[in-house]
Amino acid sequence: MALDTESFGILLSTIQRFVRERLVPAENHLEEHDEVPADIVQDMKDLGLFGLTVPEEYGGIGLSTSQEVLVNYELGQTAAAFRSVFGTNIGIGSQGILMDGTPEQKAHYLPLVASGELVMSFALTEPDAGTDAASLKTRAELDGDHYVLNGTKRFITNAPRAGAFTLMARTGGAGAGGVSSFIVEANSPGLKLGKNDKKMGQRGTQTCDVILEDVRVPAANIIGGVPGQGFKTAMKVLDRGRLNISAFSCGMAARILDESRRYARERKQFGKPIGEFQLIQAMLADSQAELMAAWALVREVAERFDGKPAHVSDPDVSMRVSCAKLFATEMLGRVADRGVQVHGGSGYINEYPVERFYRDARLLRLYEGTTQVQQLIIGRELLRQD
Repeated sequence: MALDTESFGILLSTIQRFVRERLVPAENHLEEHDEVPADIVQDMKDLGLFGLTVPEEYGGIGLSTSQEVLVNYELGQTAAAFRSVFGTNIGIGSQGILMDGTPEQKAHYLPLVASGELVMSFALTEPDAGTDAASLKTRAELDGDHYVLNGTKRFITNAPRAGAFTLMARTGGAGAGGVSSFIVEANSPGLKLGKNDKKMGQRGTQTCDVILEDVRVPAANIIGGVPGQGFKTAMKVLDRGRLNISAFSCGMAARILDESRRYARERKQFGKPIGEFQLIQAMLADSQAELMAAWALVREVAERFDGKPAHVSDPDVSMRVSCAKLFATEMLGRVADRGVQVHGGSGYINEYPVERFYRDARLLRLYEGTTQVQQLIIGRELLRQD
């Protein structure tokens, strides 16, 4: 699944222009009002951003992973909330249906996702089950041709906007094998949302708890139609999501570095631009070298990801995805810190983009698997290989 080279080049240049001319100028509004303006959301739909990864047969554009990371690099160069509007929808929100869904599930949901009519969220994390996802407690009890769901999901991105959730619940015994993946409509009786979370950064993104109290879901809404496969679906979905977080991190680092270079040329101390001081140059040089290394790694892993069947879980590819996620997000943290340092006291002031990016960047080392989770995945796979 990939867009032809000429068409993708046109799409990418359009997105670059959209980021530069439409999204970057709206960053201050986003910061002040904690919301993405409705007219920008509509522009995103008109550009086809809600259907980037949905196959053309379902009304989308059908990008490959290698193409998607290039798009996410560009989207990383503006406030994270803009991508969040549609990124979860076409990513972890609907990828489970695309990878493992039944033909009927794909035919019903994917066209709605591609048009932006339906926003989907991914509901895995719980108050007592984040990193240890296999220990989730949300229960799904079979009652005739329905399951009855009870439990609470936490930190669910886009939950206030969502029309449906890819939601993991326990249908069997302990461990990963007892987890099933459901499509749960947001308007289901008994499903409630908690209050919006107040976060350190990423203003404009919306996250909250999803509370399930005797929510009845048709058994036909188990993704793939087979109970007990939910954990495997979640891990495959997270692999692609982690690659896109890695690409997004590289784009964000590129924006921070650009802001830092500009400031170093313009800010004067002791009668000359601070960029002429070698210690400032050293910080910029370290950021550039690390960014180049991370971006090369992300693109190489994306090509490997595209080389395997979408429905197959490959532990070696998963390990490489974790390497990309670990290195790119940690790299971003260092670049963001240096960006603030280059700006001096101004870097701590909200007027300058690096202050906002510094706060936004911190989350990327946490969600879709912390750095420590990536280390465990990498270490376990290395010890397993011959």
